[in-house]
Amino acid sequence: MTFDFQPVLSDDLVRLRPMRQEDFEPLFSVASDPAIWAQHPASDRYLEPVFRTFFDGGMQGGGAFAILEADGSRMIGSTRYHGYDPDASEVEIGWTFLARSHWGGPWNRAVKHLMLDHAFRFVDRVILHAGPDNHRSWRAIEKIGGRPVGERSGDDGRVSLRYAVTRETLAI
Repeated sequence: MTFDFQPVLSDDLVRLRPMRQEDFEPLFSVASDPAIWAQHPASDRYLEPVFRTFFDGGMQGGGAFAILEADGSRMIGSTRYHGYDPDASEVEIGWTFLARSHWGGPWNRAVKHLMLDHAFRFVDRVILHAGPDNHRSWRAIEKIGGRPVGERSGDDGRVSLRYAVTRETLAI
């Protein structure tokens, strides 16, 4: 069975739908908050040209989602699937950001739950990455059952910590 990179996923808190070109402005209005990127390796992503590159990469990758409140009334962030490897039976989840108004509550957990539930229909392992100084992301990944499995260097030379979640370690 081929991995479905962009289904519509929803629960009573959030709705994930494939990201569209017309989502740039509403997503940038969320992403233009410098606090969102303060611990992120790309700490200048709140600047429009930097965010444009990020957004365009998501559109080209084919696995990007807009995250909306469940009723569809408000866009609150974005996330992606990437790096599907059928031989290793794994896929990456990441590039997630949420409006600060949705930090510390159930929204990130709801997003990850929907994405992990969908991914485990196709793969045995989900990989997540976090920057070496991104303590918020580490804690969020560990809360859902992520276990450290090493590091990687991206195409841009930035190092990130790799975490894996399996059905056995899943804590959602």
